[in-house]
Amino acid sequence: MTDIAARNRRNKRRGSDWESELRDQLRAAGFDIERLRLTGKDDEGDHVVRRSGGRLLIIEAKNAKFEPGTFVREALGERDNYARHRGLVSSEVDAVAIVRRRGASWRDAYVLTTVSEYFGLSRAAER
Repeated sequence: MTDIAARNRRNKRRGSDWESELRDQLRAAGFDIERLRLTGKDDEGDHVVRRSGGRLLIIEAKNAKFEPGTFVREALGERDNYARHRGLVSSEVDAVAIVRRRGASWRDAYVLTTVSEYFGLSRAAER
């Protein structure tokens, strides 16, 4: 049991270190980024970036086994929580999952989203 608990603590620490590295490096590159606080079941993502034009970007940072569908679903759900808590419309806030690549620089991490999200396509337009 202690081995599992120790592994879980190590993994949590690695995830937290990755979140901090990503935030610090994006800040150093000139981005207006801040860490978001955990809010339990209504988590709002790991970071928010204020982009030019006032557009917000929620980042869900991942340092885990690559599960793109799961990561994108989580990022979009957390974007919805962020928007709802602030009285914003979800479609006015962007969201991505940024996944660390083993042995690669933070600049070479994967950025995941959907075609619909990336191009601002409405699901209603499909019908």
